[in-house]
Amino acid sequence: MLTHVKVMATLFIAFGALFVVGAFAVMLIFGAGAASVGLSGDPDAEFAMPIIGLAGTGLAIFLLLLGVPGIITGIGLLKLQPWARILGIVLCAINLINVPFGTLMGAYGLWVLLNNETERLFASRRDVPL
Repeated sequence: MLTHVKVMATLFIAFGALFVVGAFAVMLIFGAGAASVGLSGDPDAEFAMPIIGLAGTGLAIFLLLLGVPGIITGIGLLKLQPWARILGIVLCAINLINVPFGTLMGAYGLWVLLNNETERLFASRRDVPL
């Protein structure tokens, strides 16, 4: 089961990194859009620029809130931290609604993290001093 936990950790880190990269891409795209609207010379640009900026910032923050917990969970799973198993179960349950890839990852993650052998693996890690 250790191999499955490592695969799950890698998936969490990979998908989390994609969300973080997406957040930076959104900031770049919306920032360039706001700048181009501002340089257009249109009198309504003063009204549109803050809206574009706020929309981009909100979307970027949303993507970061989705990605960063996955990265943290993945790193914790690689280190066999008991808290990471619990957080991974919660994130996998939430991922079930993200059809199709989130559903696959969520179902696989729940199978891995709720397995009795995995529970013993993390319980034995709890006994080891940090």
